[in-house]
Amino acid sequence: MNHRHFYHCLLIALSILTVACGSNNTRNETVPTPKSASNKAGYDSLTAKKYGADEYGMKKYVMAFLKKGPNRNLDSAKAAALQKAHLENIMKLAEAEKLVLAGPFLGAGDLRGIYIFNVESVALAEELTNTDPAIQAGSLVMELKEWYGSAALLALNDIHKTLAQKSITGE
Repeated sequence: MNHRHFYHCLLIALSILTVACGSNNTRNETVPTPKSASNKAGYDSLTAKKYGADEYGMKKYVMAFLKKGPNRNLDSAKAAALQKAHLENIMKLAEAEKLVLAGPFLGAGDLRGIYIFNVESVALAEELTNTDPAIQAGSLVMELKEWYGSAALLALNDIHKTLAQKSITGE
């Protein structure tokens, strides 16, 4: 499976989680669960604490929308080197548990991909964004938004390690 298929699968999983968890909610606009619909039988307080989940199993993240930047006219060797550095940065941020999810959108267009940062503020996400060589080179720009989603996303990178046969960096 190449990295585009992997990220496509991650995006599908994210979409399912978003729908299941009520994607229209924000951190301060949670929808109370009716008493009859409580999930106490499956609730694990230790896991909830480990992932920083609130009472709805959710937490705050910062989502980044990666868009085409103004500096995209690189020769193929420079573009390949920049892409490799971009992917290495993704891996570094994921290993540091600051990046929960990353993936490109398929096809052409100005919107190139997404990141979901495991940070509490847009300012912290911007600091991490600025470590990306593609951002530094102006090949990509990012729009950052606070996002409220399932705390279970924090388990994604550990699960992914059990699925990937190859690294996205080709190493």
